[in-house]
Amino acid sequence: MQFKAGASESAKAAALSRRGAKSAQKLLDRAARGDTKGDLVRAALGKGKRVNATLIAQLAADPAVEYVEPNWIYKPQLANPRDSGLNLLWGMQGASTSPTAPYGSGALAAWNAGKACSNKIHVGIIDEGVMVSHGDLRANVWVNPGEGSRADRKDNDRNGFIDDINGWDFAAHNASVYDGPADDHGTHVAGTVAAVANNGVGVFGVCPSARLITAKFLGVNGGTTASAVKAINYLTQLKRAKKINLVATNNSWGGGGYSQALHDAIKAAGNANILFVAAAGNSATNIDKVPSYPASYKLPNVISVAAIDKNGRRASFSNYGVTSVHIAAPGVGILSTVPTKSNGSGYAYMSGTSMAAPHVAGAAALYASLNPCASAAQIRDALLRLAVRDPQLTGAVQLNRRLDVSKIRRELACSS
Repeated sequence: MQFKAGASESAKAAALSRRGAKSAQKLLDRAARGDTKGDLVRAALGKGKRVNATLIAQLAADPAVEYVEPNWIYKPQLANPRDSGLNLLWGMQGASTSPTAPYGSGALAAWNAGKACSNKIHVGIIDEGVMVSHGDLRANVWVNPGEGSRADRKDNDRNGFIDDINGWDFAAHNASVYDGPADDHGTHVAGTVAAVANNGVGVFGVCPSARLITAKFLGVNGGTTASAVKAINYLTQLKRAKKINLVATNNSWGGGGYSQALHDAIKAAGNANILFVAAAGNSATNIDKVPSYPASYKLPNVISVAAIDKNGRRASFSNYGVTSVHIAAPGVGILSTVPTKSNGSGYAYMSGTSMAAPHVAGAAALYASLNPCASAAQIRDALLRLAVRDPQLTGAVQLNRRLDVSKIRRELACSS
């Protein structure tokens, strides 16, 4: 509210009080402005009163007042990230974004709404290795603070793993978490979770500032249950010992039968508030009837993820099950980070429930970024509660759920 230059203090107070308002803050007084105008103030309305055109007109009509206007609320006007592959990332797009992909995850809409991913959030990549030098991943690769950035053949943090600077290779039993271009699957998964956004090149991840910890257990001939158990336990121990905010692991792998040891490792991770996001599998099988592990473990921290195509339909290869599969996400023709044959930073399309799961793991990381006190159970509940109920997924996914990152918001307050 702008008062006229000659308005007295009593006239200004009267102009406000007649309409149930008062001066809440002087924004600029006459002496400070160096011109002939009167005081500029922010007025506060009484309880139950709202700003409307009639009230503004009544206030403005007072002889002590020069003009009145609303105290508008402004929001950041963010544009799409500048990543060159944006038009090709249907899995990141959504119904309200430009480019538009109605059955995408909506991660782009979350970005444009200013829903920022935190670099304090960590996601474990239990898979093949990850190309930690990839130009679209390098900035988000976890560095063990107890080991430093250079190998010195010492277990400096005394956790039993020598030089586990970026994680550990449980297949080869060493600290080399990337062993060449064959580690394309793990690198691709990592990019969907947390490739760097807005850097002018390549792609971006659902939570593009999250830190990626590599727990490699898959080699050229796959990986064993024992190695998978060790990988999960390693990440659980890291969280407990180093107080890392590790909210989820991505598990784009499967095969074999039920394992009590693997079940117990996943359960222990859940007790440490770590979600276990699992690919439902690629056998076009109803896993309510024929279980597929680890997606079929009946544990409260497991989220089993089916794959959908660009039209929102269950991918022809995707496993399904209205009890065992909790949510669907983009998993056909997904562009993400890979190594090139010459060990350069490249990009490639892949399809599979392996590609669907990291959309959900990234969404978990984004929810934790906006709700830093959320437990694993609360994050899981939120992702399932905020999912779209898509009738196309009837008979395929529990409650027809499809991932919708655009709905993720700040909704939980931290207790003091």
